[in-house]
Amino acid sequence: MSPVYMRVRKTHDHYLVALCDEDLLGQTLVKGDVKFTVSKEFYGGDLVEFDQCLPHLEKATIVNMVGKTTVESAIGAGYIHEKAVVFIDGHPHAQWVRL
Repeated sequence: MSPVYMRVRKTHDHYLVALCDEDLLGQTLVKGDVKFTVSKEFYGGDLVEFDQCLPHLEKATIVNMVGKTTVESAIGAGYIHEKAVVFIDGHPHAQWVRL
C-alpha cells in the first residue's frame, strides 16, 4: 500500500486529523465551481503507512481525507461509509465530525 500524508492538530476542544494520498499533496482539484486545494499547510504532515493513522482516527473529533488510497483504507477500516464519499475531479473525499 502507498504511504499517505497525515497531519494532526490538537486544540482544547478538538483532535483534527487530515489525511491525503502522497501524489495529491499540493494539487488543486476542480469540479465545476469547486476548487479544492490539497495544501501542504493543511495535509502535509508526516508520510506514513495508513495503519499508523488508526490510533489518531480513534481519538479524532474531526477528520478530513482525500485520495483513493486514503479513503478506501478508511472505508476498509470502518471509519467511513462508502455513501459518505464525494468525488472532486475524480478523487474521493470524505470528512466527519464526532459530536
